[in-house]
This record gives sequence, structure tokens and C-alpha cells, in this order.
Amino acid sequence: MKMKFLCLVGFLMSCSGNKDVIKIKGSDTEVNLAVELAETFHDNNPTLFVSISGGGSGLGIASLLNGTADIANSSRSINEQETALFDKDGARIDSFIFAQDAIAFVVAESLPIDSISTDQLASLLKGEHTDWSSITTSKLPVNIYGRQSNSGTHDFVKRKLEIEFSDKAKEMNGNAQILEAIKADDSGIGYVGAGYVSNGGSEGIKVLKVYSNEAPKAISPLDAEMIAAGKYLFQRPLFQYYQATSFEKIKPFIDFEKSPQGQQIIKQAGYYPVMKP
Repeated sequence: MKMKFLCLVGFLMSCSGNKDVIKIKGSDTEVNLAVELAETFHDNNPTLFVSISGGGSGLGIASLLNGTADIANSSRSINEQETALFDKDGARIDSFIFAQDAIAFVVAESLPIDSISTDQLASLLKGEHTDWSSITTSKLPVNIYGRQSNSGTHDFVKRKLEIEFSDKAKEMNGNAQILEAIKADDSGIGYVGAGYVSNGGSEGIKVLKVYSNEAPKAISPLDAEMIAAGKYLFQRPLFQYYQATSFEKIKPFIDFEKSPQGQQIIKQAGYYPVMKP
């Protein structure tokens, strides 16, 4: 990363009080993409900086509420309890869907399975099946690697499968940590944003295709054509929430994300653009 852009990642506290710094916090799924977007944005706008940190969608929305973020990256919709807190403060919240993501369910490369049904996923993740022999020829125990409850990805998978996660599921700090755990564990299963495995992040792991009774064709989260057609069961919009009073401050960055250059970065990073060409 370029030295002139060290402020980007949000760890240089000297940048945090500058009115020309747009502070973005939240979704771990979005953080790498946001860094790439912000780096090019700064190249085009050298007087403006973008500070970025992760921590989960819930943290991003809380930071927006307490004024320590200008934009909350969130891989889920804001919930009723959060909306009530903003209403209590008299704050009007707006949002922008800047990209689309797909959840990839990943296992070790050596595990003898290439596709999985939603019923099988649900049984594994809520702890009903504790051994891989229930759906594969392997007799290894099932180890689950997921996210904390403040993660939008955790919330999305839970709601989509209509489950409660097994209390034995290991809660990891982010997508990269889940991938490293799966690479080191032949019996592991985890879920990450597809952008984390589409550009060189899949070595040592296998991305499972997913199907259901309603959609019997097994589809990969890396199949851009099927994502564009809305056919993958675990695809979702990626949100950016902001207070209406700060719109003029963040507008240059939002406009950049909507631009052809911004949409190209989104595509190259393994996510899916939402703007029409």
C-alpha cells in the first residue's frame, strides 16, 4: 500500500480529527473492498482521505450513532432496535446499496464434498450432524467456524437457513481468520464473503456449490452470471448507512463508488456491481 495513503486504513489517530477525513466503520465483509475503493478515490482526490476499519455491521451502525463514523458499512439491513435509537436522537438515516455480495461456504480442499444442500447446511451449522459421515465418506468430526453475533454475515446466514448456530461453533474475528482456520482443519466448515475467495484467497480450501429442494441446481457463489440473474440462494446487497446531515461530506466518495471506475473496482475485487453500465 502506498505510503501517502497510510491514513486510509484508519489506524493513524492523527488523521481522525481532520474534517477532510471520511470515517467508515463496520462490516468485515466490505472492509477490503472499501480499502481498494478508497485508495483509488484518494489518488483522484488527494486532499480527501478515507479512514476505514472493520469490526462488524453492528459496530459500524453503533459508530454511526455515536458520531465516530460518517458511513456504516453493513452487510445487513438496519434493524428496528437500531432505528429506534436513531429516532430517539432525532437523527435521519439514509442508505446506499453500493455492491452485491454472495456468501461462500468453504471447507478444506481434501474434504470429499463439492456441493451441499441447504438442509444439510442447516443441520451442520446448528449442530445436528456432528460428523461428516452423515453426508460424505469422511468420518471426521464437524468443526464450525463462524462470526460473532454482531456480524451481518452471521445474521444473514442464520436468517436464511432459519437456524440458531451450534453453541460449539467457533466465533472468529473476520473472514480472513475463518479462511486460515479452514486451511488448517480438514474437518472444518465456515462461511465468508465470496470476495475473499475469488481473487487468490481459495488456495487450500474448497468453495461448495449450494442447492435446495426449490432450486435443485447446485450453484457456486463465484458464478457471476448466476448472481446477476439472482439465482444464488445466499446473495445479498451491501449497504452503506449515513446520517442525512453528513451527506455533503461523503457525497464525493459515494459518487466515486457509483462511477464506472468505482464499479470496475467492485467487479475486480470479486464483488458484484449494482449500477447499470
